[in-house]
Amino acid sequence: MQATRTRMLNAALLRVLQLVSPSMPVGGFSYSQGLEHAVERGIVRDRASASNWLREQSTLNLARNDAPLFCRLFDAAQANDAAALARWNRYWLATRETQELRAETLNMGAALRRILPDAGLSNAAVLALLNAMHEPCYSTAFACAATGAGMMREAALCAYLWAWLESQVLAAMKLVPLGQSAGQGLLNELIPDIERAAANAALIGDEDLTNFAPGFAIISAQHETQYSRLFRS
Repeated sequence: MQATRTRMLNAALLRVLQLVSPSMPVGGFSYSQGLEHAVERGIVRDRASASNWLREQSTLNLARNDAPLFCRLFDAAQANDAAALARWNRYWLATRETQELRAETLNMGAALRRILPDAGLSNAAVLALLNAMHEPCYSTAFACAATGAGMMREAALCAYLWAWLESQVLAAMKLVPLGQSAGQGLLNELIPDIERAAANAALIGDEDLTNFAPGFAIISAQHETQYSRLFRS
């Protein structure tokens, strides 16, 4: 029995790694979520300021809004509750405050839905849920893929948050720029913030959901008209 459980855990771990792999062609590394404009403005200019920028985004956006919303999407997908999944998908989309953020989640969501069958990260129920949706967000497609692969909610959430952190650190490495060692140092500094966001996500009630971070939204909106850009907006 122990050997069977170990094989199941290993299989789930491999699916988690597959889902967050940089080779997954969803376009996640095409977006900087406003970080490029923060560098342009001089708000982010070195490792310390990059750490502050990402920590504030993690605290103000991910921990209080995206992480608890992901839990709701995962639970709805696991229960095969199409109405709840659609409701929370609409809520997620409504909390993307700029064109850049909205385009990112919709483009990545469409890409992930399209490749799930070939990736082996789906089943008939998951595909039916996603195909019934007009505009699945990336988080929704990710949650559905995670349930279809038999992942636990906590593991799926940590994987989702890790994918966000890694893509943002890679963007900072290109834009600031930072060396590879500095990038690994950033990841090491910010992993505890991701752990706290994941640990507290299930404790946040519907009335406490908030992504109030006006400075971040303004920077993201300004990135849309930045003259020279490496990242999409």
